[in-house]
Amino acid sequence: MQAGSNAHTTPTLDVFTAVRWCGTHLQLLDQRRLPHAEVWLDITDLQQAIAAIQSLVVRGAPAIGITAAYACVLAARKRATRKRAAGTDQDWPVHWRADCQRLLQARPTAVNLRWAIASMQQVLDAAGIGDQIQAGVDVEALLSALAQRAVQIQQDDLAANQRLAELGSALLDTDSTVLTHCNTGALATAGVGTAIGVIVQAHAQGKLRQVYADETRPWLQGSRLTEWELHRLGVPCQVIIDAAAAWLMASKQVDWLIVGADRVAANGDVANKIGTYQAMLVARHHGVKTMVVVPWSTVDVNTASGAEIEIELRDSDEVLAFQGQRVARAGSMAWNPVFDVTPAALVDYLVTERGVIAAPDRQKLLAMQQQSA
Repeated sequence: MQAGSNAHTTPTLDVFTAVRWCGTHLQLLDQRRLPHAEVWLDITDLQQAIAAIQSLVVRGAPAIGITAAYACVLAARKRATRKRAAGTDQDWPVHWRADCQRLLQARPTAVNLRWAIASMQQVLDAAGIGDQIQAGVDVEALLSALAQRAVQIQQDDLAANQRLAELGSALLDTDSTVLTHCNTGALATAGVGTAIGVIVQAHAQGKLRQVYADETRPWLQGSRLTEWELHRLGVPCQVIIDAAAAWLMASKQVDWLIVGADRVAANGDVANKIGTYQAMLVARHHGVKTMVVVPWSTVDVNTASGAEIEIELRDSDEVLAFQGQRVARAGSMAWNPVFDVTPAALVDYLVTERGVIAAPDRQKLLAMQQQSA
């Protein structure tokens, strides 16, 4: 998949994905092991999928949603098979819906998880199935329909990412320099990526001079994952520590700050990886243009503002240790929010597959929602 650094043709990014459906089970590229080892894990049941999401085997809002969709398929098959063997196969849907609620709690901030699970539940709703299977219902056909819906979610995300790359790259001028935060490429989506998709497309069009990737503490998604992806595609990239972003922008070395998001509220507020808010603030101060790139499934019109978004807190050891080795004093504690919320007023452009919104706000988002309904 590697391309030469001087390539200026549209890259075939869709050949790479970190989530693979194998018909009977799911395979996930273990992103905790990158960039030093490419290890695929077989996911065969719901609990393994939940553990993979919580432990960051898979991360990135779209990829989490896709994984959740396939986890719903695995859970339904297991419930139906067990109930059939016990001769009580009529009531497996009620247990499956409980499984979906457990899955929903795996990570609270990324809205794609909730959206994907709701989409899977609609398959049963459309068939008129509540908590019981009625006589005459073809269970195998129902399970097949669930699998088809999950595949469609993955395919739709890939198509959306390709459109995002086209729309976002059109905003960049020739010889642009870009700063990005966290990882938003094929690893975080069905393929191509959101913000990284825009960056790679701009490179293919000959518009890009340099990419700077924040290391993105504490999981180092920028240095481990973003640099790895961009190197494979021949895109010039330098890693900086998160604290260097302000000075980089003050030194007039950045034209654009381009990021993804885990949720966009109805008023345009953006929840993304911790550190995004401060980078967006500094960008506004120094006149650096900002772009948030997301599939529409990440836009949550039911959440009024960023103040309503639950911010996930993770274990102190992620901050106080490195590769299992304690860095801070024994007994010390850390506050470890995974995300922050950037006010919509700091976003110059919100790019979705439905279109580009300059200076997003509640009215503009609602108009796009209604036009595309």
